[in-house]
Amino acid sequence: MTVTKITKLLKKALLENGDMAHALYEHELKEHIDDWYKGLKRDGGDVVFVVTENSGHVAMVLITRDKTVYVNEDARQELMKSWKVNYAKNLEMLIPSMVKDLMDGFVAITGFKVVNTKKPKKAKKAWGFGQKP
Repeated sequence: MTVTKITKLLKKALLENGDMAHALYEHELKEHIDDWYKGLKRDGGDVVFVVTENSGHVAMVLITRDKTVYVNEDARQELMKSWKVNYAKNLEMLIPSMVKDLMDGFVAITGFKVVNTKKPKKAKKAWGFGQKP
């Protein structure tokens, strides 16, 4: 498979809500969940997701810190929730390295920490002793 074809497959599956193959998840990903979870805990991350491609099919697994496992379309939905408005931008940035990993015969593994991006509320100005309002 070429870089261009794998790139198109990943974009279709991850960015265009394309179908993913459950049989590929069963064949290539399922047996490694415990290892990826141990790595997630060791690295202090919150989420790890793994993507694979084989014979034109894509599969994905996402594992959370509490060891909840999401597969394929459910994994994609959970990743969308985590990354919100940055989902497409993050994947556009990650897909080239994912393709490289897949071309080199590996699965593409990405771990991350979830960061609260809400702006803190501004503190109300308090007037202290000797200050004028």
